[in-house]
Amino acid sequence: MTSEVIATLQRARIVRGECHVPENVVKNLYLVLTIIGAIVPYVFFVEHFAAAGSSPIVLLKSAFANGAAAGFAADVLLSSIVFCIHLDARKVPHRWVYVLVAVTIGLSCALPLYLYVTARTAEARPAAAIA
Repeated sequence: MTSEVIATLQRARIVRGECHVPENVVKNLYLVLTIIGAIVPYVFFVEHFAAAGSSPIVLLKSAFANGAAAGFAADVLLSSIVFCIHLDARKVPHRWVYVLVAVTIGLSCALPLYLYVTARTAEARPAAAIA
């Protein structure tokens, strides 16, 4: 079955890297994912805070309540640290905004926001070079 899946993907040109999605579509997808990434976590946070109160200690204990939850929490925390290191290493302009969004909303919003702004900036660059 695996070889059939690979063959299908190769026919679809996805595995060979020939599948191209227009940059404006990807950019707009990043924007949509930024909005979704802001809303979805808060749906769960509001539910949690309504049931358990607003204590950050209780939130952390709940995030690490069992192995599955701890695995997801550790993954997001480590990914957030890597994202912040990337922002700092690349000297990304206004990186504090992305760090603030990552800390207050989450990586699910901060990362697509960064990718959206980066795509928008890259899109504007050729136009600025022509002018």
